[in-house]
Amino acid sequence: MSDKPRLNVGMVGYAFMGRAHSQGWRTAPHFFDLPLRIGMTAVCGRDPARTTAAAAELGWDGAETDWRALVARDDIDLIDICTPGDSHAEIAIAALDAGKHVLCEKPLANTVAEAEAMAAAAARAARQGVFAMVGFTNRRVPAVALARQLIADGRLGTVRQVRAAYQQDWIADPGVPLAWRLQKDKAGSGALGDIGAHILDLSQFLLGERVVATSGTLETFVRTRPLQAAGTGLAGATAGEGYGEVTVDDAAWFLGRFAGGALASYEATRFATGRKNALTIEVSGSDGALFWNLEELNVLHFFDNRLPAPEAGFRRILATEPETPYYSAWWPAGHIIGWEHGFTHQVLDLVTAIAAGRQPEASFDDGLHVQRVLDAVERSAASSGVWLDV
Repeated sequence: MSDKPRLNVGMVGYAFMGRAHSQGWRTAPHFFDLPLRIGMTAVCGRDPARTTAAAAELGWDGAETDWRALVARDDIDLIDICTPGDSHAEIAIAALDAGKHVLCEKPLANTVAEAEAMAAAAARAARQGVFAMVGFTNRRVPAVALARQLIADGRLGTVRQVRAAYQQDWIADPGVPLAWRLQKDKAGSGALGDIGAHILDLSQFLLGERVVATSGTLETFVRTRPLQAAGTGLAGATAGEGYGEVTVDDAAWFLGRFAGGALASYEATRFATGRKNALTIEVSGSDGALFWNLEELNVLHFFDNRLPAPEAGFRRILATEPETPYYSAWWPAGHIIGWEHGFTHQVLDLVTAIAAGRQPEASFDDGLHVQRVLDAVERSAASSGVWLDV
């Protein structure tokens, strides 16, 4: 038996993100030398039978049907929140005030006011050695971490432009039923918050700067959808009786200005027909450029502008060398890893920070800033795209 201290985790929600987070908690201790032992103590959901089944399937020791009971348990040290955005604030604040560390899925909240309250709770907790983190897992892809390292080392020179897009097509069919992600009271926003938050955070992570002004446009292409049959989730959902109103955006386009002066363009859409999960980001500087696509997760493209013109061109880097961030724990060079590995790396970074008594990244303050930018985009879109300071 290891003499390392134990970190007991309770997770709220066991659907798509809950399954991904469970994979991370299960896998991290087997591939990384974590400073703490992980206890997958309990998962929480509203339906007793389904929650018990999820616990057995995903590797949790027990089940709860009330998140308040989970937070109150003495044998829980960390609460992992994998629920829709409308419950993030209430659960996170209660957990932090109870002395539990918190991992919360992105976006941090549905409103700026909720995010501000969560960040304030995180600041109070941090003074007591209790920490909170937002789950922006794309930061933890080895190729992305390598890109950040190259930018920080000055390989791109002065960064001038960022072009980022997150393109999906899963609701391009008007017959797709109305799900919680299409309802503002549950999701907060549509493509803007769900996938726009990813590209915004990723751009800020790569540059090490924040967006300080923005201008945006939102569009809802399909305004009513068949009601979803009771008991069905997003995957494999079936239509029920009647139609309901879509109250969020289907697509968002916005511009951003970074504190250092660089400009960015962003597109977040669920109507890019033929695109399943195409998150792309390109950073252009005076001395070079970088390009990454989530659908080619292990590949980073690098252009060195200092080479003579006849030799210049984007170079394909397979980011699987032992020196590449995170990769040494996995396979021999060239043996690629997948999307789910980001959640394992998330556990590594979170547990390492908690054991060291330091703030994990992305912090709730980072999540709050993302929320403020998203809010400014919505307000700009409602005012014919005017530029607004964040």
